[in-house]
Amino acid sequence: MFSVELIPDAEIDRMVREDWDRLLGADLPSSGRNPAPSNRPHVTLAVREHLEPSAYAGIAEMLPVPLELGGVLLLGHRDRYVLTRQVVVTSALLEVHRVVAELAGRPEPRYSTTRIDHWTPHITLARGLTAVRLATAMRTIRAPHISGEAVGARVWDAENRRVITIR
Repeated sequence: MFSVELIPDAEIDRMVREDWDRLLGADLPSSGRNPAPSNRPHVTLAVREHLEPSAYAGIAEMLPVPLELGGVLLLGHRDRYVLTRQVVVTSALLEVHRVVAELAGRPEPRYSTTRIDHWTPHITLARGLTAVRLATAMRTIRAPHISGEAVGARVWDAENRRVITIR
C-alpha cells in the first residue's frame, strides 16, 4: 500500500504534535504513540495498492499550498472513532488533490474516499477511540484554528516502511 501525502510547515507540525502529546499524557490513543521518524503530521491525498513514486515529482512545483486546520472532525469505524483535525478545503488544495488523484488512477474500493469529489482532507490525531474515551480526548486537546502551508510532499511505502520524499 502506498499513500501520497502533504507535509505541513513547522508551526502546524508543532501544534498537531502538541495535541498528540496531550493525548499521550492522558493515556489515550494518539498518533504520536508511534516513535518512528517517518511518523509525522500529514494530509493524505491518495492511497493505492500500487503506484510509481517518481510519477509525483511534478507536484513539488505546486508547493507550497495554503493549509488551514479548522475544527475537529470525527470519522467512524464500527464502534470506534478516529479523531482528526479538519483541513479547510480551498481551490489550491483541491487542485493538488485532483492532480495526485488523476496520476494515481482509480482507487481500489477500500481507498475510494481519496478519489476526486469524495476526499475529506484531515490530519489524524488518534484512532480507535471509544465514545467514552472520545469525550476525554475532546477535553484534552487544544485544537486551535491554525493557518500555514503544506511545504512538502512524500510517498509512504507501507510494505517496505519507507518514505520517498517529493519535496
